Amino acid sequence: MFTTVAIAANTVIEISPVLVLSTKDRKQVEKTVLFDYIFEWGPVKEKKACIALGYLSLYNHAYDANCDYEMDFDTELMTIKTVRDIQKGEELFINYNAVADDATPIWFDAT
Repeated sequence: MFTTVAIAANTVIEISPVLVLSTKDRKQVEKTVLFDYIFEWGPVKEKKACIALGYLSLYNHAYDANCDYEMDFDTELMTIKTVRDIQKGEELFINYNAVADDATPIWFDAT
């Protein structure tokens, strides 16, 4: 995901509906190529997941992401918002740890 214009900090980029997966459905999806595109959803103990519609599942990961995402469990929506000013042509990143600057290694990080 790349921007074609400069974007100010705290700008909403996208609001995406999600498809919520039950714990049972999540276990099935984890056996498919969709595994790399799901987000954990709701209380951790429930082990639910969701598939975000729109472009949300296509944002690449960065530990120092320039965007953040918020989950609204009641409305089943996710919102992408910039965390700093972004220059024209810059790639938009989210941190798969759910916090823009969380450096905890993620599942596919080879470092």
